[in-house]
Amino acid sequence: MLVGVVIIGGAYIARWRAVRSGSSTRPAADAPIWRLCCFLGSLLGALIVFVSPIDALADQLFSMHMVQHVLLLDVVPILAILGFTKVILRPVTRAAQDLERSAGPLASPAFAVVLYVGVIWTWHVPGAYDVALRDPLVHVLEHITFLIAGSLYWWHLLSPIRARLRLAGMGPVVYMASTKLFVGALGMGLAFAPTALYSYYSHHARVWGLSAHDDQSIAGFIMAVEQSLVMGVALVVLFMRALSESEREQQRRERYEAA
Repeated sequence: MLVGVVIIGGAYIARWRAVRSGSSTRPAADAPIWRLCCFLGSLLGALIVFVSPIDALADQLFSMHMVQHVLLLDVVPILAILGFTKVILRPVTRAAQDLERSAGPLASPAFAVVLYVGVIWTWHVPGAYDVALRDPLVHVLEHITFLIAGSLYWWHLLSPIRARLRLAGMGPVVYMASTKLFVGALGMGLAFAPTALYSYYSHHARVWGLSAHDDQSIAGFIMAVEQSLVMGVALVVLFMRALSESEREQQRRERYEAA
């Protein structure tokens, strides 16, 4: 894991520095420092998920396992995508566009919504969840599917490359609401469930004096609150970006009219 993070981080920094050092006519805009910080933050988030005390505690506490899930679904993908600009991605832009065209309906925002909701609900079915905790390979598969679903979901909202099936108008609001409300409902269901649902945690040694039921309630609240906060912040950012794009479009029209 550490080797992978170092390789990915090194490749990104090399490309960022190439854009920053003169391969771009607008280095401060095409490779700003905050983009670098975002991408490195995503790598830090991945390390927190896989090689930190949170990973060790996830085998004992549902709430710590939930922290891993929200990091993989939202925080890591968001920061990674925010680390890119059109210029930084230029070496792979054509390949990304070709992949989108060949993927057909799988590249649509509707599929991303279904995948995001389906993955998180499926893995939180008690039987599937317990199997993932007991089988290391299934556990790895669980985390990979979370990361893939989260990355595809946030790519449609934050991608610096103009997509063929682009969300416009109220599209981002509907896109997020249709997803976050379903996942938030799952969180509230876990928080207020009358009994502990997962046998693995019910029969596992407890830490911090938390019962399996109380631990499950905390995990549910973590999911529900995180979904609400992320949706609120993302909608504000998207609104500001839409205003900025609208202003640039208006300026272009005025220049054309003046010419």
